Amino acid sequence: MHNGSYGGGGIGWGGWLVMVMMMVVFWGAIAWVLVTLIRNSGSRQHDAPPAGSDALKILDERFARGEIDDEEYQRRRAVLRASP
Repeated sequence: MHNGSYGGGGIGWGGWLVMVMMMVVFWGAIAWVLVTLIRNSGSRQHDAPPAGSDALKILDERFARGEIDDEEYQRRRAVLRASP
């Protein structure tokens, strides 16, 4: 028999196996959360409307209010659509 100073009680190999498995699950969950957050933050940037659509909307509003005439409206609209 073993009469060590620890009283002979230990968790054994089964306990160590459970601890290792729980650590793998824990770090896997952390990695999953990080990947999910990164993917979701990136998708928000792709859902944004193109920058030119705001300028076209303002141009349409100015034309509707009579601030610019048809010739200037058409010219500026062509420029906005041609720019990336």
